[in-house]
Amino acid sequence: MKKTLSALAVSSFLLIGCASHSENVTPQYVSPVEYENYSCKQIREEISRVSARVNEVAGIQDKEADKDAAAMGVGLVLFWPALFFLIGDDQKEELARLKGEYEALEQTAQQKNCDIAKEIDAARKMEEERKSSREETVKSKGLNE
Repeated sequence: MKKTLSALAVSSFLLIGCASHSENVTPQYVSPVEYENYSCKQIREEISRVSARVNEVAGIQDKEADKDAAAMGVGLVLFWPALFFLIGDDQKEELARLKGEYEALEQTAQQKNCDIAKEIDAARKMEEERKSSREETVKSKGLNE
């Protein structure tokens, strides 16, 4: 019975303590109304600022998630005190807020028909095409071998 309770306690600790990878952090809602008085130039500048910060915080978040995964592996297999290192520098809340700001800015840019909205759409389409091209290459290599 004690082993079951201990395992349950460690499992719940792990689920709570682990940092998520940046792509798994969902945006926090930010109202586009906050930016409705911005000019297209101001929206472009703010998108640039927020985007740079998202990249910075996402990098920190990913490093933290990788450290947590390594600590969990060591803790589960070899040394349970390593699990205490799972409580680190999780940037999830700031990243969620920044992603929400970016979405709100993008919505406002689209509503105002700013050039930056078209540039974002074009960049997104190019990235999707690259991703699908990579997937097709991987599939064709897998079938040929």
